[in-house]
Amino acid sequence: MRSKRVNLLICLIAFVLFTFSCFCISRMTQISNQLTNCRNHMSEFKETMQHLKNRAENSRQELMEAFNQMKNDITNREKVSGSLVEKKVNTTNQNETVSNTLEDLKFFFPHLNKADSIYPDIIIGKGRRDVSFALGISTVDRGNHSYLKQTLTSVVSRMTPAEEKDSVVIVSVADSHGDYLNSVVNMITKKFKRQVKSGSLEVIAIPAFFYPETLHVNQLADDSEKLESWRMKQVLDFCVLMLYAQPKAMYYLQLEDDIIAKQMYFTKIVDFVRNITSNDWFCIEFSVLGFIGKLFRSEDLTDLVRFFLMFYKDKPIDSLLSEIFHLKMCDTRKHPVTCKQRKKQICVRHNPSLFQHVGIHSSLLGKEQYFKKI
Repeated sequence: MRSKRVNLLICLIAFVLFTFSCFCISRMTQISNQLTNCRNHMSEFKETMQHLKNRAENSRQELMEAFNQMKNDITNREKVSGSLVEKKVNTTNQNETVSNTLEDLKFFFPHLNKADSIYPDIIIGKGRRDVSFALGISTVDRGNHSYLKQTLTSVVSRMTPAEEKDSVVIVSVADSHGDYLNSVVNMITKKFKRQVKSGSLEVIAIPAFFYPETLHVNQLADDSEKLESWRMKQVLDFCVLMLYAQPKAMYYLQLEDDIIAKQMYFTKIVDFVRNITSNDWFCIEFSVLGFIGKLFRSEDLTDLVRFFLMFYKDKPIDSLLSEIFHLKMCDTRKHPVTCKQRKKQICVRHNPSLFQHVGIHSSLLGKEQYFKKI
């Protein structure tokens, strides 16, 4: 009887072990199948990623080829027309012959080919040139709110006499309302008489015909289209200002009409540029906010503006600046960390920032912005 119980127990244990073995084999088979599927998915994922990388690299190369082709087309056009076009422009005190670098605009906006001259109206200016720095400030009417006076006060008062002599501040009125232009001119001629007299402060106005018709039409559209139109116009405003300033100075500093320059800002900029160790830089950031405080070599402005004009409908100007950094320095086949390191080689940042954003009421009427960090 006892031996039967032992045999029964052994059979039971054998059955349990057999069942467990079958279960384990079944689970291992399932896991094996899952691992195989996982490997297949991983392989497909790698192939997809490689395909996307290849497409991104091809797109990057095509974009660079298109950009270079555009440069060649414009260069050929300039050669045919006798290099840079020389024209006479009227200033408040004298006539000055200047190189019309704004002829590039005709390549992007065919309606300008019908215009007799492509040049902003010079309202105040003595044609100062051959200085080290040109500082550009684009301004538009903000309704009952204006920050331009305090912006200019901080910019010009925090220069030494020698620095003021070696620079020119250009205020570009990019607004079709004549009343705003008159108010800017009256304020500047009263508040900044010495700078106007010396020629270190200029005022220009961008004629309305510079802009494509679509921008005028979008002013009557809904809020989203108005925002898009405002962003596109802002890119064009900066481009015209940069092209006007290019032949005047060795470096160009982009500012806005609602900032405050910090004490000794100009001295710090000059010292930083003189002491920078690498000559490979394309841009120096004296503010991290938007397009404020970005310094460029004037010789690089032509390519920069051409890139902006190619894509002014697609992104705001600060985003376009990031894109040109990416195109110049980033290879899609390299690690993103390498890309960031290479970007730092051409876009050098000065710490701390030298400009404080103070404008709450945006140049887009009805919009308020409370960020002041820079």
